[in-house]
Amino acid sequence: MDAELKRYHAYLLLERSLSANTIEAYLADVSKLLDYLQEQGVSYQQATYEQLQAFFLTMAELGIQARSQARMMSGIKSFYGYLLRESIIDVNPTTLLEMPKLGRQLPSVLSVDEIDALKQTIDMSKAEGARNRAMIEVAYSCGLRVSELVGLKISDIYADEGFIKVEGKGSKQRLIPISETALNDIRLYLIDRNALPVIKKESADVLFLNRRGGMLTRQMFFTIIKQCALQAGIKTLISPHTLRHSFATHLLEGGANLRVIQEMLGHSSIQTTEIYTHIGAQYLRETILMYHPRNKIE
Repeated sequence: MDAELKRYHAYLLLERSLSANTIEAYLADVSKLLDYLQEQGVSYQQATYEQLQAFFLTMAELGIQARSQARMMSGIKSFYGYLLRESIIDVNPTTLLEMPKLGRQLPSVLSVDEIDALKQTIDMSKAEGARNRAMIEVAYSCGLRVSELVGLKISDIYADEGFIKVEGKGSKQRLIPISETALNDIRLYLIDRNALPVIKKESADVLFLNRRGGMLTRQMFFTIIKQCALQAGIKTLISPHTLRHSFATHLLEGGANLRVIQEMLGHSSIQTTEIYTHIGAQYLRETILMYHPRNKIE
């Protein structure tokens, strides 16, 4: 077997041109499999799909994480592909092996108290104080993407009806219920906004502006959030998307329908879009009023 591993090493190096680290990892993973098969009294040439599957189940039981399992499977699939290519085996037993689902690392979630703590760190005596406070509240209570937040227009706020109109990915528009807390923060901010000495023509209808009367950048809001979190003593690594994820999580924890949450978030996949076709704006508003902590009516 040592001779076969040496030939496999040469194949990885000369024909596949893999890096030294990748080759070392592949050989180490194949060696783990060979040790396991030896314990089972099975040769690597005779190993079946079921026996290889049992090997990966054993790895999982030993606490090997999905990402490490996926790397191991890549190395082992490569090894058996090599054996088939060299006519050492007639059938590749790894063909039906499925990579473990890695999953996605979800963003952090803040509690309602932590959201409030972010806002309370803002110095309202400063020129940008009311703006920053309103931005955090609108981002959280409406679940906006940062691009949707900085692009929000005054003409898209329907305060009497309790909605804002948002343009999301792919220029798709949607209506989102807005809390009275957020509307009050916007009204307070508009006093300072309207007192700006210069408002650029192209930004005249944009809600949140910088000191020069221009549109804010996404990076600027990221900086605002970071500073507030630092001052509030929040150790969790957060970003503007944390507010959006907190919005969805708090609704879900309160009992809101998952499909309605996805509609309000503006998810654009075909499958999710089709199932929300008949959800009306009023139903969205009722859901917000019933389940979101910023709107809940006791």
